[in-house]
Amino acid sequence: MDQFARAWEQLIGRIEGPFAFRFVLQPLVAAIIAIRAGVADAQDQRAPYLWSVLSNPLERPQLIREGLRDVSRVFVVAIVLDLIYQSIVFGWVYPLQSVLVAIVLAIVPYVLIRGPITRLKSRR
Repeated sequence: MDQFARAWEQLIGRIEGPFAFRFVLQPLVAAIIAIRAGVADAQDQRAPYLWSVLSNPLERPQLIREGLRDVSRVFVVAIVLDLIYQSIVFGWVYPLQSVLVAIVLAIVPYVLIRGPITRLKSRR
C-alpha cells in the first residue's frame, strides 16, 4: 500500500515544479492534432473517432494505428520529459509512471477532442 501512496503523491506532485509547462503544452499540441484529424474525418464523412473505435471492430486496429501515429511524437516527448523530471526531482526513474503521465498528456486529450470536432464540423 505504501508504494501506491508514494506513486500517487509523486504523480500529483508533477503539476508543480520543474517542467510544469508540459501540463499545458502537451495536451494543447495533442488537441491541435486532434482538431486537424477531426476536420479531416468530417471532410471524409467518417464517424467520430472514439465511437468508431468502440463500435466498429473491423476498423478498430486501423483507427488505433492512425491515432497512435498522430500522437506518437507528443507521447514520446511526454515520456522523455517525465523521465528527465523524475531524474531531477527523485534521483530515480519510474518508467510506468512516465507512461501513465504520457497517456494522460497525449492520448486522452486526442481521443476526447477528435470525435466532437468531427461532429461539429459535420453539422456545418
